[in-house]
Amino acid sequence: MGSIGEDFYRETKYAPAEPSVFAPVGPVALKTVKLPPPRSPSRASLARLLSKRRSRRAFSGESISLGDLSFLLWASDGKSSRRMPSHLRTAPSAGARHPLDTYCIISHVEGLAPGVYRYRLDEHSLEMLREGDFRAATVKATAGQEWTFGAAVVFAFIAEFARTTSRYKDRGYRYVFLDAGHICQNLYLAAEALSYGVTGIAALVDDEVNAIVAADGTERSVVYMAALGRPLDTGKGGEDA
Repeated sequence: MGSIGEDFYRETKYAPAEPSVFAPVGPVALKTVKLPPPRSPSRASLARLLSKRRSRRAFSGESISLGDLSFLLWASDGKSSRRMPSHLRTAPSAGARHPLDTYCIISHVEGLAPGVYRYRLDEHSLEMLREGDFRAATVKATAGQEWTFGAAVVFAFIAEFARTTSRYKDRGYRYVFLDAGHICQNLYLAAEALSYGVTGIAALVDDEVNAIVAADGTERSVVYMAALGRPLDTGKGGEDA
């Protein structure tokens, strides 16, 4: 019998239909990609971004640039500046515990091979964990949401619960989910600044996502996702979420 927080998290998972096909990853990354310095588009104003922000699920399938991915990762939960310590970030966190790590399931980013990457905040780099096309696996992991197939990048926000619960006990589970919301809203605004479409994803098969990113599903587990790409103009003006 676990704690109330552990029981809550476990009992609210979507169960996978069958065991995952993904084996654990090795202790050493396949390769590390140093990201270019994040650069903010000068045309973006907060008021304009807030007024235009929408969830967009129709993607063109075109690639995004490595520079834009660098900005998106920094804006969502990066260090406030290179001179700042790692607990001072673009997104707030309860007690500055920052329990979330960002993983990228990459399909269409210029200069990057498709695969699964982990964002290393201190080095502002990406570590490749798996190489290959994970679009079909991501559709399965998001409970059959086929629109994710056209995304350039799917972000998976993986919580290491003990970073927060070690201080706040079971109450900390609430704070972890709040932190994920802060990060994803930053991602929405950064995507809007770059004219990309993005949609947050909560309907996900937890252990299927965990298998893709090599999280154990207990101490470290997915809590939120988001799919991003170049939007396909459907004439509907986006869908609010």
